[in-house]
Amino acid sequence: MTATVFAALAVTGITACGSDTSEDSAAPGSTAAATSGSAHDHSTVAAPAPQELQATLDGFVDPAKPTADKAKLVVDGQRRAANIDTMTQGLANYGAITFAVSDIKTEGETATAQVVVTSPHGAAPATPMTWQHSDTGWQISDQSACTILAMGRAPCQG
Repeated sequence: MTATVFAALAVTGITACGSDTSEDSAAPGSTAAATSGSAHDHSTVAAPAPQELQATLDGFVDPAKPTADKAKLVVDGQRRAANIDTMTQGLANYGAITFAVSDIKTEGETATAQVVVTSPHGAAPATPMTWQHSDTGWQISDQSACTILAMGRAPCQG
């Protein structure tokens, strides 16, 4: 059931982002740099490495990590503490979940990447997830956290 929910979300996400892949491949970073540079001066944030974004996802689903630590990995994560608790309880005996992060695009202080989630039930299709840069580093966006929480049967209500 969890894999089915995630697969449905992934198909929706891929459809929404499918058209801009070829543009970004033709001119990597040039469009984003021109757009974000004119908007504000916060465009000097270095693009994150796949391992850096993957570490936030790994920490978010780590059953040994306290909820307070997981909440710090998410933008405004304190408001999702109850969801995180529910997900952690649900994943306690679930088995290993791994993430593969690729195709990172950065615009200003926002990064988007394609993420493949693999669970004991197999791999879900790649889906776009986003992160926001803050003083503490890259944090998972609330929307992306809610995607993961839904997979862990702890869906966000608002």
